[in-house]
Amino acid sequence: MDSKIKDKVKLPWAIRNEVRRVICQPLYWLLFIVKGVKWGRGWRILGAPLIQRYSGSSIQIGDRVILRSWVSSNPVAPYHPVFLSTRSAEAEIILGGDVGITGGSIIAAQRVEIGNRVLVGGNCLITDTDFHPLDKKERMQEPKKINSRPVMIGDDVFIGTQSIILKGSSIGTGSIIGAGSVVSGKIPANVVAAGNPAVVIRHLDQ
Repeated sequence: MDSKIKDKVKLPWAIRNEVRRVICQPLYWLLFIVKGVKWGRGWRILGAPLIQRYSGSSIQIGDRVILRSWVSSNPVAPYHPVFLSTRSAEAEIILGGDVGITGGSIIAAQRVEIGNRVLVGGNCLITDTDFHPLDKKERMQEPKKINSRPVMIGDDVFIGTQSIILKGSSIGTGSIIGAGSVVSGKIPANVVAAGNPAVVIRHLDQ
């Protein structure tokens, strides 16, 4: 028996998830069409994501992207489905090829771009906006003066579970963000960064 088949036999829950995914795939195609989401080839959707696309905005999903929303799809156990939300007509969410996301939320008022081969650990939040004004009086009214700045995540980045990536942040190619970290600035390439706020604790190229 082929070694890959043997491995799958040892993971009966993975087989059930795959059967369920194949059955549901036409529904996901329909969901993406209705929501106006552009998608590439070979993606695997394990549980329908929640999509809020502001009219005129853009959500693009690259080739071979994996979105895990079912609790059974990952031992980390997503708290909720993958959430993709644009908050203005100019907003963009761009997921590169071979991206994996488990139960995370990506919110863009301007632009959130995730490069190729990026793994986003369970239940992370990536957002380019504050959501609410800083002024206490403005928060009680219809919010207008909301700070937003684009987020850029380079290729081959790994973001640990339950991390938060805030507005204006950038993460360089090949870097790792430790679990539970809060990124609120620029993280260079090929480093390990962790903490709140996240700081560089190791250089991977040394």
